[in-house]
Amino acid sequence: MKQISTQEVEEKRKKGEKLHIIDVRETDEVAEGKIPGAVNIPLGLLEFRLQDLDRSKNYIVVCHSGGRSYMACQFLESRGFDVTNLSGGMMSWTGEIE
Repeated sequence: MKQISTQEVEEKRKKGEKLHIIDVRETDEVAEGKIPGAVNIPLGLLEFRLQDLDRSKNYIVVCHSGGRSYMACQFLESRGFDVTNLSGGMMSWTGEIE
């Protein structure tokens, strides 16, 4: 499974790259702040939201510390999606949040 660091994601954002980020935390966690532009799909709802995702895009998946996003990546990869796990999750994120 592919991994990406929070620093790499922040560099890509600063360069203006179009990133597709899925935040699999619960809505109350996301209310405390998320990476700008990230789409919140709680892990438990992911299988019901597959029709909202595009298999031609690479998705960066984030959670609080990296565990749930790892599980989400395994699930999405098994369904044919191109995904990358954000190492360390939001605990390691030092960039801006919304």
